Amino acid sequence: MPLPKMILCRQHFPRETVIAPLETLASLIRSSWIPERVRPGQTVAVTGGSRGIAAIVPLMRALVATLQGLGAKPFVVNAMGSHGGATTEGQKELLSSLGMTEAALGCPVAVSMEVDTVGKLADGFPVLCDRNAVGADHIIVMNRIKAHTAVTGPVQSGLCKMCTVGLGKVEQASRLHRYGPSRMGKIIQEVASTLARRAPVLAGIAIVENAYGEVARLELVRPEEFPATDARLLQEAFLLTAKMPLSELDLLVVEEMGKRYSGTGLDPHVIGRWRIWGEPEPESPRIERVAVLGLDPSSHGNAQGVGLADLITERLFHNIDLAKTYKNTLTSTYVQRGMIPIIGGSDRETIENAVLSIPLVHEDRLRIAWIRNTNQLEELALSPAAFAGRLPEARLEKLHEIDWKFDEKGLLIPWVKE
Repeated sequence: MPLPKMILCRQHFPRETVIAPLETLASLIRSSWIPERVRPGQTVAVTGGSRGIAAIVPLMRALVATLQGLGAKPFVVNAMGSHGGATTEGQKELLSSLGMTEAALGCPVAVSMEVDTVGKLADGFPVLCDRNAVGADHIIVMNRIKAHTAVTGPVQSGLCKMCTVGLGKVEQASRLHRYGPSRMGKIIQEVASTLARRAPVLAGIAIVENAYGEVARLELVRPEEFPATDARLLQEAFLLTAKMPLSELDLLVVEEMGKRYSGTGLDPHVIGRWRIWGEPEPESPRIERVAVLGLDPSSHGNAQGVGLADLITERLFHNIDLAKTYKNTLTSTYVQRGMIPIIGGSDRETIENAVLSIPLVHEDRLRIAWIRNTNQLEELALSPAAFAGRLPEARLEKLHEIDWKFDEKGLLIPWVKE
């Protein structure tokens, strides 16, 4: 069955932005409680995570410079659970690939997997914290607030999660995920509240992105307000996040998966798949086949979430570091997300195999979407049948038709961004 011509489209999302995020952050700090609390010569640990957050390196550099202007000695600690194979070298490599180096940030980067126990929850759950951070005079937690790929409830991915999975390293991440999606949200709130009382947490910096990867909200938060702020900003993040313009598809082609796009490599909210044993799948979108072509190099072989796909290419398969992928997957306890899909060959063969596997659909009725990744949905290509079935509320601009083009090795040639 030949592949249909595609319609290149542009989605229009709400585009609220912070005009000057670096200057805004510096101003927030200078006018806050921080200058009164931080004394010259005191150390401040700043969390460095493993996500591709908008302007994260410039924001961290602005934070470091502002703290240094107060006479403090800031340094960055790795806060990313089991990523990078849950090793010191792996997490140092991850931070470096995201631009979080001593040269770029203007301060030391202390990478370690050692943690100390700072308290316990009522049920005995230990509250752990990065040893370098808990030994500092102050800790500043920095993270993006967004929907999580497994946690449900009013508090998901944000400051509380950074306190728990980030600062608690692989040991606390592993303990947390055994509780399942419905209970994890409550636990990360309790851990964050305990950490605020038992460790020198000074402040949180909450970032909300819009669908274009820009900073839409930037807030300086007191430690005791982490849970309430996470819950409030999550509602704003829901309204600003990018979404697919359809509720049903026969095939979704994803050029690249990876950790900088989503904690699971493929955002479950975009593809409509949880693949968590015992948890119901989302009602929408419903996608018959998901074919993924490549793995983002900055994932360093961690293909956690590859099991959300139905077909992958040989090149993606050969780029998987099984040790890193399995460590991250087993820590999360969601083993289905780490299972290897059908390996389809080249890009062309993988897409063609995916189409051939779709039952009883005529060529002119194939609903196909082609996206860069599950984080960048401003531009996407739709088959005519998919375009016709777009959601009424989708703000979708039709640009022009494009063909599927492959090189001599069968690699898909991406469209040129408009």
